Amino acid sequence: MKKTALLMLMLTLSGCASPYNRKDPLEPLNRKVYKFNDTVDKAVLKPVAKGYKSVVPLPARLMVGNFFSNLNDVVVVVNDVFQLKGRQAFSDVGRVLINSTLGFAGLVDVAGPSGYHKHDEDFGQTLGYWGLGPGPYLVLPFLGPSTFRDGLGALADSQFYPVNRTSVVARRNRLILANGIDRRADLLDTEDILMQAALDPYAFIRDAYLQHRRSLIYDGNPPMENDDDEADDASPGK
Repeated sequence: MKKTALLMLMLTLSGCASPYNRKDPLEPLNRKVYKFNDTVDKAVLKPVAKGYKSVVPLPARLMVGNFFSNLNDVVVVVNDVFQLKGRQAFSDVGRVLINSTLGFAGLVDVAGPSGYHKHDEDFGQTLGYWGLGPGPYLVLPFLGPSTFRDGLGALADSQFYPVNRTSVVARRNRLILANGIDRRADLLDTEDILMQAALDPYAFIRDAYLQHRRSLIYDGNPPMENDDDEADDASPGK
């Protein structure tokens, strides 16, 4: 699973010197935003996520996660097309159709066991595919790790995400809140391991995020880095 792979990547990076410090020119500001986010998380988000996990049984939480994953697959399809991944786009369209119908509006992942596997594409990756470098590392209030490129990508993806296109504001806000709580609950089991492995949690999260995003740009097979190129993303699509 994607979260397990990211966890293993983070644990691997925890014992390594960071190659990305030069990509964090806004580090003083980023650390302040990180501290703010951490304070909000400990005061509000984490307690709510713990309560959600203790009250909602695992099968129900899995269905909630599947539901939002199915909605996100719409964004994945759009970025498949932008990246000229025709075969993957066809597979992901099939995944959305199968899970939206046979999977009871996405509550059950019927498509995955049928060979329509989950993919991870977003507009930040699309921009990287066409040669735009990541730009400086950014920590966004409430949203967490990002880069200039990924921030632009998230803004573009929000235009295609079905929840954001819901006309009823109260319903849209409830869906966004439910998704946020479910995603935060998913991280509870790995959080203690990650924090214990990190001497500097801020740098740990930054380095893991940048490495993970670079891997996604190259579909899990990034080229070797040189010290001089600071890991700037060449265009994998050209």
